[in-house]
Amino acid sequence: MALILETINLTKRYGKVVALNNLHLTLQEGECFGYIGPNGAGKTTTIKILATLLRPTWGEARICGHVVGYESRKIRPLIGYVPDFFGAYEDMVVQEYLEFFASAYNITGKTRMRVVGDVLELTGLTSKRDALVDSLSRGMQQRLSIARVLLHDPKVLLLDEPASGLDPRARIEIRELLKELRRMGKTIIISSHILHELAELCTTVGILERGELLFHGPIEEIVRRVRTGTKLHIRVTEQQDLAALLLQRSSGIKSVESVDGYLLVELEKQTHDLSDVARLLLDNNFRIREIREEEVNLETAFMRLTKGIVQ
Repeated sequence: MALILETINLTKRYGKVVALNNLHLTLQEGECFGYIGPNGAGKTTTIKILATLLRPTWGEARICGHVVGYESRKIRPLIGYVPDFFGAYEDMVVQEYLEFFASAYNITGKTRMRVVGDVLELTGLTSKRDALVDSLSRGMQQRLSIARVLLHDPKVLLLDEPASGLDPRARIEIRELLKELRRMGKTIIISSHILHELAELCTTVGILERGELLFHGPIEEIVRRVRTGTKLHIRVTEQQDLAALLLQRSSGIKSVESVDGYLLVELEKQTHDLSDVARLLLDNNFRIREIREEEVNLETAFMRLTKGIVQ
């Protein structure tokens, strides 16, 4: 796969505040990259630099080999930027809105009519082509924002919190649209706080805190990195204290803690598994109401790798 995006020591300062600090990042063609971090971490700053809207203080960013800040005219036809808010366009209907932006990309005549029709169909807005833009729901406006940036068929999509403020149905619809764009081979950078949806959508993620990139790689790798051992959540029908004492005295069990009616049991690496612990309890006449292994996912990884510090 071709290298689509690269940043080298990318840094942005606002006075004494370091919004982005020596960011090193590479994305391959067709990659869907989830950019996560607390508010103020530097996600929007990164995306605005890549969208040629901000100049870095120092360092370099390249898109398709072109340097941001020096070759912006060559970069802009290659990217589509969706900000985290939508400006209202009064007295303009959806069809006019898209035709206006298509003309800005020098798409004219029958080609413009075809392209506008295609993006309306792709984003599920065909039935809204005659609706006023500022009458659309938040979810429909976000779809329209994505339709707008698809008019010129960009290679790279920069999406800043596209699901922010959406109801559950609208979030699902946006997610399915992004999956379709990924299948079409678009390279996508998406910042979001909805981590379980990023885990379903993205191939790689980056975790940013106070302008520092803490991790960049496949989701499977970040989960493996934070997994320190197997943890079980166990609930017995009675005599929980005695069950905890039994488990604490058993070899291969690192710790036992009672929390909200559950026994949280941490196992030593490569010793017991869930069935061994269940058998130990049953052999000692404890009745098990529930037993499950703690899931380690993107949310778990995020909480363990970050400290919740903001600028």
